[in-house]
Amino acid sequence: MGVKLGSGGTFRRRGDDDLVEAHEINVTPFIDVMLVLLIIFMVAAPLATVDLGVDLPASTAEPQPRPDKPVFVTVKPDLSVAVGEDVIARETLTSTLDGATQGRKDERIFLRADKAVSYGDLMEVMNLLRNAGYLKIALVGLDGRS
Repeated sequence: MGVKLGSGGTFRRRGDDDLVEAHEINVTPFIDVMLVLLIIFMVAAPLATVDLGVDLPASTAEPQPRPDKPVFVTVKPDLSVAVGEDVIARETLTSTLDGATQGRKDERIFLRADKAVSYGDLMEVMNLLRNAGYLKIALVGLDGRS
């Protein structure tokens, strides 16, 4: 509860010795508490991020052998699709793959695309492969170690 001071530093009185109440909220303690909390969070935030150095173990597993006759599906820069070396229409992808794999849907299909092919166009071809029943799809890329 606050009291208003009148001009000249004296209390304004209303009637019989009643002091007039001030109906404003004193926000100074609230601001002090908020500033203290802000400082606490500013100090604690950098301590909350932990940077752990992890040495991952090396794998001794041998790479899987490449099949004798892998089936490559290639998306060229002009968005044409090729199975092996033969350029085909997208509508005939299912029948061409069935012929190349002798109808084995569990055979791995190696999918490669030119750098100029967008992600969306590559995903369209992957969806065509999935809809055809070929779920084992390996993405082919260049070995960047050399």
